[in-house]
Amino acid sequence: MSKNRKPIVAVVGRPNVGKSTLFNALAGQKISIVKDTPGITRDRIYADVTWLDKSFTLIDTGGIEPDSQDVILSQMREQAQIAMDTADIIIFMVDVKQGLVDADAKVADMLRRSHKPIVLVVNKVDNFDKYMPDVYEFYNLGIGDPHPVSASNQLGIGDMLDQVVGYFDDYNYEDEEDDRIKVAIVGKPNVGKSSLINKLIGENRLIVSDIAGTTRDAVDTSVVHNGKEYVLIDTAGLRRKNKIKEELERYMIIRTVGAVERADIVILVIDAVEGVTEQDAKIAGIAHDRGKAVIIAVNKWDMIEKDNKTVNQYTTRVREILSFMPYAEITFISAVTGQRLPKLYDLIDMVSENHSMRISTGVLNEIMSEAVALQQPPSDKGKRLKLYYITQAAVKPPTFVIFVNDKELMHFSYTRYIENKIREAFGFKGTPLKFFIRERKENK
Repeated sequence: MSKNRKPIVAVVGRPNVGKSTLFNALAGQKISIVKDTPGITRDRIYADVTWLDKSFTLIDTGGIEPDSQDVILSQMREQAQIAMDTADIIIFMVDVKQGLVDADAKVADMLRRSHKPIVLVVNKVDNFDKYMPDVYEFYNLGIGDPHPVSASNQLGIGDMLDQVVGYFDDYNYEDEEDDRIKVAIVGKPNVGKSSLINKLIGENRLIVSDIAGTTRDAVDTSVVHNGKEYVLIDTAGLRRKNKIKEELERYMIIRTVGAVERADIVILVIDAVEGVTEQDAKIAGIAHDRGKAVIIAVNKWDMIEKDNKTVNQYTTRVREILSFMPYAEITFISAVTGQRLPKLYDLIDMVSENHSMRISTGVLNEIMSEAVALQQPPSDKGKRLKLYYITQAAVKPPTFVIFVNDKELMHFSYTRYIENKIREAFGFKGTPLKFFIRERKENK
């Protein structure tokens, strides 16, 4: 499986069967609430889970407000549809105490037809001896073996996860040799994503194909520009007559997670007329959490009355709201007039190079010792932080490991200082950098 993309696992099930308990048990305390990523992880729509050495993105397909049976069924169908559109593997959760319900059977039929791997999880089995006869009843759903678990007591979860990650190997998420630059175009509905894509494609469209595993209405388009091939991943086409704004937003976030997961570079399209919003920040947070290179494209720039201060004022505003990604490149475009669109490919190339840039260990250590000489590392109760060694462990995004004498002393602000020094030397425009701090005992 390519390192590039984590599989997506979605959870579907009726109200009160314990989806969020399972979600919290799996995400544990590892769920990252990044202080300055607004809104996104708090709603717990998705979480990163690692089991054994396999990582995946867990998605909660939606809250259902139980008022009547038929509403529950229609909303479960909606959830199942989102799961089938965006997930590689589906966890279908039922409740041993309520037994097999009509809505479960109807949704199971729908899931079975999707031909996606389904892991049937029977929750609230607090006592295996007592409840096993009731668990067997769920064989009647016809979607495979039921896995008994108790999410609240964390029983049976390991076996269930073994089953989930067991499906990963069957999936070739991406061809290892695929070195085309993958660009996801994301943003709120109606900011002009589709017109941007159509303009970027122009006459350069190669193939339009529904690549397996992408959503029904997202299409990956392969484009050649100046002899280089790019894949544009489209999240447009949110053609849902959705009554509820929250559901629409949730669906949009799930779709965005799916697209961003498969991309190297994310272009966040913002509507210049409307200005940058909280919702834009939520979408940007997804790309930031996933360590992708980011270009912020402020679209409809032709519709703004300008003077010589407009660009600066606008840039400041974007930087304020998206303060957690100071590295993102900002460009002002118009998909309608084509303003600055040719430049967009140059930007994509540049941030793509930065996203996969490697720096030799020798050079990194020179930068680090210079930084330490300029600004002494912090100390606490007489103990001073020592930085021994830095090395780059990975690319996409560039990831560095710093060996120190005491992790506790390596404050966030000092890491940020080292990051800034590395950026001063190499730019790294458009890409986040990740740092891991490891302790090494002092050599006596």
